[in-house]
Amino acid sequence: MSIAPSTSTDEAPKVATPAPSPSRWAPLRPLVLRLHFYAGLFVAPFLLVAATTGLLYAASFQAEKIVYADEMTVPVGDTKLPISEQVAAARKAHPDGTVSAVRPSPADDASTRVLLSGVKGVDDTHTLAVFVDPYTAEVRGVLEQYGSTGALPLRTWIDEFHRDLHLGENGRLYSEFAASWLWVIAGGGVVLWLSRRRALRKVRGTSGRRRTLGLHGTVGVWAAIGFFFLSATGLTWSTYTGANIDELRTSLGHSTPSVSATAGGDHGGHGAAAGSGGNGDHGVGLDEILAAARSEGLGDPVEIVPPADASSAYVVKQVQRSWPEKQDSAAIDPATGEVTDVLRFDDYPLLAKLTRWGIDLHTGILFGLVNQIALMLLALSLILLIVMGYRMWWQRGRGSAFGRPIPRGAWQQVPPQILVPLVAVIAVLGYFVPLLGIPLAAFIVVDVVLGEIAHRRGRRTPRNAEA
Repeated sequence: MSIAPSTSTDEAPKVATPAPSPSRWAPLRPLVLRLHFYAGLFVAPFLLVAATTGLLYAASFQAEKIVYADEMTVPVGDTKLPISEQVAAARKAHPDGTVSAVRPSPADDASTRVLLSGVKGVDDTHTLAVFVDPYTAEVRGVLEQYGSTGALPLRTWIDEFHRDLHLGENGRLYSEFAASWLWVIAGGGVVLWLSRRRALRKVRGTSGRRRTLGLHGTVGVWAAIGFFFLSATGLTWSTYTGANIDELRTSLGHSTPSVSATAGGDHGGHGAAAGSGGNGDHGVGLDEILAAARSEGLGDPVEIVPPADASSAYVVKQVQRSWPEKQDSAAIDPATGEVTDVLRFDDYPLLAKLTRWGIDLHTGILFGLVNQIALMLLALSLILLIVMGYRMWWQRGRGSAFGRPIPRGAWQQVPPQILVPLVAVIAVLGYFVPLLGIPLAAFIVVDVVLGEIAHRRGRRTPRNAEA
């Protein structure tokens, strides 16, 4: 009698497990991969410039404090002089131009800035800042200043380099182009990382292209939220997309408000008084104006803007962009010193507040040094990702197929119920963000033409071989 050998559990035949059905989103992966590859390849140089100049700009705030320490800081004295005396000292030393604004000393060791416009040799978009010791009225120096953040020459130069490469309005297209594509490339990278099997995401124990790919994906995923933020806020004040955003905010009633600067009554000659910093002959002086603003709770730092004409009021506005922000403003009649209008930042529409916070966070002001360090880390991450991306392109080459691209035709595998809405969304985004839509349309046209040429050559090859 034969006895059948026993079969252990390990030796028992295994029942074949059916392969999991692919997700209906799976066909999108090759399409995203091709877009990520080409966008990264051709947009990366612009992103590299933007990241490098952005890194410099984030560091320029601290550098500015060191380079211009003599002008910006003063020895702490006993009592600060009236603001009118400080302005008079600045005008005596520099009588050219007109006073466009005054920024009283915001701290015990900070100088007062008297800003002059229309000074010969100073760019029309800049002002000449005269730095005055608030305790002695000594003029400590003069420097060109730009923008609402009070950027001095070093930061101004880096800011303009980051914004337009010192090429004017046409140069701004580079930064808008980079911002338009940054979120697309980052989003595509996140999708590709999530769609890879967990085992293929590992970096430890790998080498070559796979290790570079793992590092590229890991760094990209961690930095993706920051890239989305930089892209969105960078587009806020861009040329074309920024205009579309402004129109949208206006249509929703969320544009940034401003205090009414119309003075009460007809007070002739106040324009002249404003230009000289207020002398008491034509209404109240700067000291009374500042005191009226203080009575409305406008604490330092503030900027006093003289009336634009005889029918306008002084505007005193808070200029602190760091958290907590101080952005209240008040209009004050130059004849009587009465407050005619007050605008609180708390009363701003939501989108106006978000725009203000977004821009200040993008420029490294909102949270000071911590904000600036975070921006520098993001810039370094982007530079590293670009370098690794090009390295992967190099490592991907095989013989004559150096850096070969992803095969065409991926879109044909995408189900219509996904492809049609996707095309509609891309069309709307392309219209709203033109420096994304126009290059993308051009890429598709060129890709289709090249694909058709390659297809026709492939069809002719067999005939030539037979001949």
